[in-house]
Amino acid sequence: MKYLYNTASPDRYPLLKELAAKQKKFPTDAESYLWFHIRNRQLGVKFNRQHIIGDYIVDFVCLEKHLIIEADGGYHNDEEQKNADKKRTEMLKKMGFRVIRFDNEVILQQIEKVIDLINIELL
Repeated sequence: MKYLYNTASPDRYPLLKELAAKQKKFPTDAESYLWFHIRNRQLGVKFNRQHIIGDYIVDFVCLEKHLIIEADGGYHNDEEQKNADKKRTEMLKKMGFRVIRFDNEVILQQIEKVIDLINIELL
């Protein structure tokens, strides 16, 4: 299967790039904690953080395995946000990615479980 994905349209890319840089500079506690556990090929593959795919900025992505990891804060429980997340996931899947989501609380309190689930997805 050929994976089809590319960067944002030229009119949106500069804005997304600026936003991604800001999100890298000011990550949530959960994003920082997860990044500490997956950076530098600790799971045997490279992850990028705050990476632009299409018109989206994903929290973490392993391009080699076409796996996106999202760290979800409390606002993701809002019904409108759930619908937006669902649409976003569908679009990313159409581009050839698998998307897994973890609540921030789970990342912060059960990191071993999170890492185990990520490793399963990487197989």
